[in-house]
Amino acid sequence: MASRARVRAPELIGRGGWLNTGGTDLTLTDLRGRIVILDFWTFCCVNCLHVLDELRELEEKHRDTVVIVGVHSPKFVHEAEHQAVVDAVERYEVHHPVLDDPELATWKQYAVRAWPTLVVIDPEGYVVAQHAGEGHAHALETLVAQLEAEHAAKGTLRRGDGPYVPPEPVPTELRFPGKALLLPGGTFLVSDTTRHQLVELAADGESVVRRIGAGERGLTDGAGERARFSEPQGLALLPDGTVAVADTVNHALRRFDPATGEVTTVAGTGRQWWQGSPTEGPAREVDLSSPWDVAWFAGRLWIAMAGVHQLWTYDPEAGTVRAAAGTTNEGLVDGPAEEAWFAQPSGLAATGDRLWIADSETSAVRYVECDGKGFTVRTAVGTGLFDFGHRDGAAVSALLQHPLGVTALPDGSVAISDTYNHALRRYDPASGEVSTLATDLREPSGAVLADGDIVVVESARHRLTRLRLPEEAVRVEAVAHRTQRAATDIAPGTLRLDVVFQAPEGQKLDTRYGPSTRLLVSSTPPELLAGGDGAGTDLSRELVLTEGVTEGVLHVSAMAASCDDDPANEYPACHVHQQDWGVPVRITEGGANRLPLVLAGMDD
Repeated sequence: MASRARVRAPELIGRGGWLNTGGTDLTLTDLRGRIVILDFWTFCCVNCLHVLDELRELEEKHRDTVVIVGVHSPKFVHEAEHQAVVDAVERYEVHHPVLDDPELATWKQYAVRAWPTLVVIDPEGYVVAQHAGEGHAHALETLVAQLEAEHAAKGTLRRGDGPYVPPEPVPTELRFPGKALLLPGGTFLVSDTTRHQLVELAADGESVVRRIGAGERGLTDGAGERARFSEPQGLALLPDGTVAVADTVNHALRRFDPATGEVTTVAGTGRQWWQGSPTEGPAREVDLSSPWDVAWFAGRLWIAMAGVHQLWTYDPEAGTVRAAAGTTNEGLVDGPAEEAWFAQPSGLAATGDRLWIADSETSAVRYVECDGKGFTVRTAVGTGLFDFGHRDGAAVSALLQHPLGVTALPDGSVAISDTYNHALRRYDPASGEVSTLATDLREPSGAVLADGDIVVVESARHRLTRLRLPEEAVRVEAVAHRTQRAATDIAPGTLRLDVVFQAPEGQKLDTRYGPSTRLLVSSTPPELLAGGDGAGTDLSRELVLTEGVTEGVLHVSAMAASCDDDPANEYPACHVHQQDWGVPVRITEGGANRLPLVLAGMDD
């Protein structure tokens, strides 16, 4: 332990102030004597939400020695709004202090390059580890145990209650609902996401008919209050009259029978899918990853698998699932379904010949269609991970901001729940135009047609809102944004890319069946790289920059698998660590010729 670099942790600063502390501003001095884990997150990021769930057990087990501090560092403009952060902290049940850092001040102080990133500070105030991406819970548990023992022996560990102060609960019928479905009888079924329930509302969209689920996290089948969900989202009618439910944080697909009230699990194991896991097979034996929405299309139930940037399908007759589109790489790439890239697909809507997709992280509307030989993915609106805003007009230049829902309209157009613009938008395939149907909707996340009206799920207002479909669109002043992350200055010529990975103590890289690491590099624009792109197993690589290209984004995806280092154990426990980075770069004389990205450990 004494060999770790002694780097003093910078102070925690953020213009938005502190949440979950009862109005107290915290400093690192206040936390001296405790093990502090900084979680740099932003609420749009599904990987960040995965890490929040990974940290829950650690947080509970070490509540008297560990303080987790969420440092909210926004990507989208909406995420820099203080009330939006307040809502997200409640929505995702964050039970630790959160620093609202809309200007990325603390992010820059700690040289963070990706969401999510975890930084561990020891009880004396020194940074001892950094981890980017998911899959680090076991490594953190090991490190925390070591730090507890070391600092208890030194007398520098301080035990006791942490600074977390829960906010007062607010009584509403719904709490951050996700999606809605019109049932054949004219009532609405709503996923009441934060309360881990389904709620049936009367035709007025307000009166509660019944609640399905105990209202506590869990993966339990049964009827009524016996059933348990974990942040359910998407809903879709199946041909037999039952309802498919995307049970997002349970990484499962559930079936709800409105006639009997019975809930059953039809797909998923309750475990999160990781690289190398099966991508097809018996539905109850294959892991899923944050299914966010579902829709019946082309004789199958399609699943927006937000956690791995793919679309999967479920065949209820065969009882099987399979990956149908997407490579698991995050980005916007069209083409044959198996070669396409998505970025957190979060909304689905089927028409006769197309499956429409709200591809949230690229602020895009995409669609899948069958050309007779197979499925192809195309983009209707959107350009990539870093451009977003509110601009109407021709689809090639129109801008959205993190849409979560799409709804097919009777005239062949598509309504878009443009979540972070608080708007309902419309894309017309016939004219290629995007317009705005309604504004002042608080984080709309889905919509459903009912009696000629459109009923919008206003997630952050905790209600359904009925709107007349206007014949003319609302006029909105155009606004364009790019992510506010600062670009990294790099020198022209050759760039050394090093993904830093140090296996947790007591573990080693798992090389029993070949290389245990993977590195994939690409760029936007593709012309940025003259060499070094593509896939490989070495975590270091020489990248050749194209002369004359002055800026762009490097997309880096890394994975490493480590196992317990015990020769006597024939079946050691293994853990997968993975992260995707999108690093804005500017090519300039005097820039860096090495780019270190920390997956786990410290960059020497």
